[in-house]
Amino acid sequence: MSRHAPLPMARTRRALALLGAVTLAAAACTATEDPPGSAPATTAPATASTSVPPTDPPSPSASTPVTIPTSAFVELPAELRKSPRRTTPVEEALPKLCGNEFGTGGRQVTASAAMTVTYQKAGEPSSNVPQGMIHQTIFTFDGDGAPGYLSRLRTAVQACPSYDQSGNRVTVKSKALPGVGDEALLLTRTWPETSLNGERTGDTASSQIAVARVDSTVTVFDDQGWEGTSGNPAILDRVVRDGVRAIDAWQR
Repeated sequence: MSRHAPLPMARTRRALALLGAVTLAAAACTATEDPPGSAPATTAPATASTSVPPTDPPSPSASTPVTIPTSAFVELPAELRKSPRRTTPVEEALPKLCGNEFGTGGRQVTASAAMTVTYQKAGEPSSNVPQGMIHQTIFTFDGDGAPGYLSRLRTAVQACPSYDQSGNRVTVKSKALPGVGDEALLLTRTWPETSLNGERTGDTASSQIAVARVDSTVTVFDDQGWEGTSGNPAILDRVVRDGVRAIDAWQR
């Protein structure tokens, strides 16, 4: 006969249950360990200030913060650059026509930022005044927010064929801009030209706004001639195409 008396049945069941719990806990700890050599996720530091558009806060469904780097913005070539690009508040960079047409990002906006470049005509002496400046704003969106923004903008622009600015009637015409990003829109504003004294010259002045979408990102370019003069369509066209390429490179 054995010297050790068998355990009572209740104590045997408790011992088996405790052993099973220990085994499950060990298995759970093993399943959640990181594989060897893995590195924790990091977030790149922002190099351009980001802010939400003046209409609505960023979408609460955004899973991770979005950083818009300076490299995502266009930079002028040296011969056209009057001064280096600089950070600009989004609400100041966005153009306004009849209302806040360009600030309709909505709650699907995950980040926004803006920069301004000041340009000159190629070959002009540095002592000359600039020819104009271009404000560039970049929005990033969740889901279908980017094409939705373009759709709302087209509707708003069609509802604003003209508006008053500083006592002058400004007319607005828009058309598609082919071959730029996934879709793009070009607006032309025209108004009576005035001299430095504020007197009408009998001619007209004009400037352009371009909006382009690259996947889930939208960028707005607002060309403003120096002190109310006309902008430069050729420079804007170059800036828009270079800007789209910069965004495309950032997203890769």
